[in-house]
Amino acid sequence: MIIKFYDLKKNINKNKYFLLYGSNKGLIQETLENTLKPNLSKNIYLYDEIEILKNIDNFRETIISKSFFEDKKLIIINRVTDKIIFLIEEIIEKKIEDIEIVLTTDILEKKSKLRNFFEKNKNTIIVAFYEDNFQTLNLLAQNFFNKNNIKLSQQNINLIIERSSNDRIYLKNELEKIKNYYNKRKNISTEDIIKLTNLAENFDIAELIDNCLIKNKKKIQNIINENNFSSEDNILLLRTFLNKLKRLHKIKLNIETNKNAEEAISAYKPPIFWKDKEFIRQQIKTLSKKKIQEMIVDLNKLEILIKRNPQISNYLINDFILENTNH
Repeated sequence: MIIKFYDLKKNINKNKYFLLYGSNKGLIQETLENTLKPNLSKNIYLYDEIEILKNIDNFRETIISKSFFEDKKLIIINRVTDKIIFLIEEIIEKKIEDIEIVLTTDILEKKSKLRNFFEKNKNTIIVAFYEDNFQTLNLLAQNFFNKNNIKLSQQNINLIIERSSNDRIYLKNELEKIKNYYNKRKNISTEDIIKLTNLAENFDIAELIDNCLIKNKKKIQNIINENNFSSEDNILLLRTFLNKLKRLHKIKLNIETNKNAEEAISAYKPPIFWKDKEFIRQQIKTLSKKKIQEMIVDLNKLEILIKRNPQISNYLINDFILENTNH
């Protein structure tokens, strides 16, 4: 059964099997923490699909076994794929009364067996979480500042959204940082925001990506040689890379319609910070729309690979960057 995320709360008691999927990982996490967990069992078991598939018998035992102290179990399984559908079908068929299951994952294609099963089954709920746009992030920021009695111009709010790479997880962290600063000073300037909001792009990561997208081989080699990014840095690098490519793709589409690159750059929401505009002008000339689309697909695959092999994340990232710089 298909449900919109804002209708999920009123449908929780009607079902106990949930599939949350899509590119908006921040909103999926919010929904888990603020909607599902408070209204489902407090006995929570967290899994990744890969660890379940490695030891299915142990998982079955966890599902079936009962504890005197546990009336119900909430089982959350992350990064699911079609590989787990046989197990979900088995659990639902057995009608085990004391478990609730929440599955989370990235984008699922329409032909996905797991997606089709949850959409068509009246005993399951599936919710799609699409990317935030400027309007949703702006509303989130406006509500936060109103709640905390912080007065900021729309220009400064736009700057905060831009420097959060249009990601609600990063944005929320930046908003908290600004609130803490404001509570001490009772005043905040554009310069303060620029200094404070550095979560979504540390300088080396942003510079590395921007130079990759204009194929500046010498600069890229220097940055790679001077830095040793952690696995956490590499995930941040991937997310920032994806956001920059998606922004570039939207600008390319606008140019196809309006035939004017400067107008397309100026019309983009949230407004592009002045220091980034020259890089974007060069990137538009360097990369075709087809190449941008191919890189987005490759980066999504790379993220899955890095999460499974964090110990070689530097090698995987550097290989991707150098390959796309040389071709």
